[in-house]
Amino acid sequence: MKLKTFTHCIVITVITLFIATMMGGWYVYHFFQQPIQFNSDNNLFTLKRGASITQLAIQLQEQSLVKDSYLLPYIIKIHPSLGNIKSGTYQLTPKMTLEQFLKLLNSGKEVQFKVKLVEGKTAKDWLASLQNSKYVDHQLIGLSDAEIAKKLDLDMPLEGWLYPDTYNYTAGSSDLAIVKRAYQKMQTVLQTTWEERDDNLPYKNAYELLIMASIIEKETGVDSERSKVASVFINRLNNRMMLQTDPTVIYGMGDNYNGRILTKDLRDKTNLYNTYVIVGLPPTPIAMPSKASLEAAAHPAQTEYFYFVADGDGGHTFSTTYANHKKAVDLYWKKMRNSTSTH
Repeated sequence: MKLKTFTHCIVITVITLFIATMMGGWYVYHFFQQPIQFNSDNNLFTLKRGASITQLAIQLQEQSLVKDSYLLPYIIKIHPSLGNIKSGTYQLTPKMTLEQFLKLLNSGKEVQFKVKLVEGKTAKDWLASLQNSKYVDHQLIGLSDAEIAKKLDLDMPLEGWLYPDTYNYTAGSSDLAIVKRAYQKMQTVLQTTWEERDDNLPYKNAYELLIMASIIEKETGVDSERSKVASVFINRLNNRMMLQTDPTVIYGMGDNYNGRILTKDLRDKTNLYNTYVIVGLPPTPIAMPSKASLEAAAHPAQTEYFYFVADGDGGHTFSTTYANHKKAVDLYWKKMRNSTSTH
């Protein structure tokens, strides 16, 4: 009789343990499969450096992202592979489960932000773009261009030295780190372009090629024209002619430029960028040139052009003589007047 009672107790205990295990497994499964309850207006989650599973559970509770999050430190022991969480800022997605969320934190794949540094813009423009970028650690605010250049170990003005591109970064990245990447990329591209340049170009060094590329960048946005624009300036340099390009004058005017260039501006000898007065290249680049403009400066078309003017249709008319150039200028203004009168 006693043996039967003992056996019966063992069977009941085994069944109870089995049921408890099944229920526990069911609960754990559903605990990890519960969706993250986040606000669609804020789908980012930032885990502080050095945070533990317990601290994560507290944060989930404070932000009302997970039900019964206080159980996480205990339940995670059943799945220790999900406990190797990494700090950073992560993007939550619709219907993301707690398990998927923990796997994301384990992967360390932080959300990537982007800042686009546009060709033809100045260093001042770029720094303003970085200043307005979200989730950036701003270390450059209030610093002058010279102070920023010093941080890059650059012993010349910053202008022209940042490569136009779209730069990805994670939350907390510094603006200085992004600027360093842009500077290093321009160094690499410029050096390669310089080494592969055509022979007999009137540049003393790669920096002068960079200056020329910046002028080309400001003069045309038409890819097919860049090498012809380059040829005009190369021909002028080879013949000791002034470049006479408006973008350099505008750059030298700085904040005094109001959208118009007057005759007095073209005669201003105090403007070091006034290529209607100086012979040769201006002292520094006037913008951040694209790779296409760098290539044009290094491989100009072989032409006899010395002049070009806008054609009114988005491109330019190129001329070999001043007489032809004057006709092209007159045609341009006639087209502009006709266009204005029809609107």
